[in-house]
Amino acid sequence: MTTADAVRRRLGLGRLLPLGGAADGAWLTEQATDTVLRRAAAAVPGVVLGRLRLGLADPDSTARPVVPAPPSALPPGPLRIEADFAASALQPLPAAAAALRAALFTASVDLGLGVSEVDLRVTELLDSAAQAPVPAPPPGLRPVPASDPAGTAASAAPGVAYLTAVLGTAVHLAPDHVRVEVATASGYHPPDVVRAVREALTAALADGRPVAVLVTSVPA
Repeated sequence: MTTADAVRRRLGLGRLLPLGGAADGAWLTEQATDTVLRRAAAAVPGVVLGRLRLGLADPDSTARPVVPAPPSALPPGPLRIEADFAASALQPLPAAAAALRAALFTASVDLGLGVSEVDLRVTELLDSAAQAPVPAPPPGLRPVPASDPAGTAASAAPGVAYLTAVLGTAVHLAPDHVRVEVATASGYHPPDVVRAVREALTAALADGRPVAVLVTSVPA
């Protein structure tokens, strides 16, 4: 992969969203989140989701993570979903907005994200009960084989489909912390996978370094 390809891949992931609190040291890519939320929205009748953005609900209420955050990562804190949508004129707008809000909130909770607000804006009225197509997941990240004891331990943790290397290497060993990138397997809750990876790496390294986990892909 060329340097330009690597930069484009990193930009495509978007920002890194805090997965849990300051003590969890875990993040989820915005790209992976977008795919899951759009799939949830596509199941809401008469609604077509447009622009979707996640950010901090209150930048003043964030916490300092226990491990150094990866590049472009948001600090731990409550999140806000902001979204535009088109709705069918065949149903009341408040009902459509309520159904979409519930779908987005439920999907974000299932991912393990601490979403406290869902702000919606109607941008268009549709003449019929048009429905957005179910979004295809983004191109899959290339699995990275484990090449050291830390990678082997992480890849064997329950719920890990494979390791990835978007930010350079699958396992980044720094003097004061360890960071690992993983894609989760179908049927596993991302926070549970994060805990399993952290426990596996802590046991494998046995040197007390805190472990940061970046989830780069979640099955939609």
